[in-house]
Formats: sequence, C-alpha cells, structure tokens
Amino acid sequence: MRLSDGTIGKSYLVKQVDAAERITRRLEALGVNEGIFVRILNRKKTGTVMIKVRGTWLALGAKIADGIEVKEGEG
Repeated sequence: MRLSDGTIGKSYLVKQVDAAERITRRLEALGVNEGIFVRILNRKKTGTVMIKVRGTWLALGAKIADGIEVKEGEG
C-alpha cells in the first residue's frame, strides 16, 4: 500500500521509497528510510500527508507520499 492511502493515527513500516534520486536522498537525510516506522498525523485536501518520523513532523506532498510503499505495523 502507499503512504498516501494510510489512515490518520496509524503507524506504518516503510518498505520502499520510489522517487527521483535527489528526493530519495533527501528523505533518507530526514530519516524516512526502508525499515523505519512512520505515523500519519494528518492529511490535507491537496493530498499533502503530515507524518511523524523519529520524533520529527514532516509534510510530504501527494506525489512523494504516493512513491512511498508501506505496510501496516506498530512502531
């Protein structure tokens, strides 16, 4: 499933990041790596997804959130 399809308040395990190389590197620098748990905090009508990863809140655009494959889990 894609991060953009997730439910607000649930945690997800990042399985794969499918984006342009520079975006993938930036996400890795921010802590969004394979094997990391993220929690969806909010979703905007524009498709922007607010997540919490390693204690930091991040806002990801719809296109980037669509490129992050996750599976439901506890973290």
